[in-house]
Amino acid sequence: MTARGTVRVERVVTSGTFSLDGDTFDVDNNVWLIGDDEEVLIVDAAHDARTIHEAVAGRHVTAIVCTHAHDDHIDAAAELSVLTGAPVLLHPGDNELWSLTHPGRKPDGELSDGRVLTVAGIELQVIHSPGHTWGSCSLHAPFLNAVFTGDTLFHGGPGATGRSYSDRPTIEASLRNRILTLPGGTVVHTGHGEDTTIAAERLNVPAV
Repeated sequence: MTARGTVRVERVVTSGTFSLDGDTFDVDNNVWLIGDDEEVLIVDAAHDARTIHEAVAGRHVTAIVCTHAHDDHIDAAAELSVLTGAPVLLHPGDNELWSLTHPGRKPDGELSDGRVLTVAGIELQVIHSPGHTWGSCSLHAPFLNAVFTGDTLFHGGPGATGRSYSDRPTIEASLRNRILTLPGGTVVHTGHGEDTTIAAERLNVPAV
């Protein structure tokens, strides 16, 4: 498979709230568009479907990939799917969480460890990386020297645990065994905040 044209990563920042376990917080989310001038894949449909749709700018959307099912990452997924005609993909480990936000609509397809998604002539490999939630997944794009980690890995270390559907030892094991084994120069595009690299974050995840 050969990449077509200039494949690039675009970030759209949207704002809204995150609610779980009776608490609500204001948050800014990173929405990632991966593709070229003809088609894109969207990583996380956060808060504002119309702003994301504007960034798509008429391109064909191959899929809306949910890194996990916390409401701030999926609240715009159903509307964005209608606007773009693209399927919403989620790991089944997060179906219960998904149903809290979209009780009348199921995802259109399943993410699974090792599944390969394609867009604009490049491949993205799904890495099941549970811990922040049971169904959390990352997307590794070797062509772009990048990984999209949702809330599993941030600039500064692992994503949050301690709420429902999460577990600290599990997220640390996912990072040690699945994510931090990627090449050190791999750019980490996160669900919130700034980018980092695999090499930088190896220092921030405890050893066994």
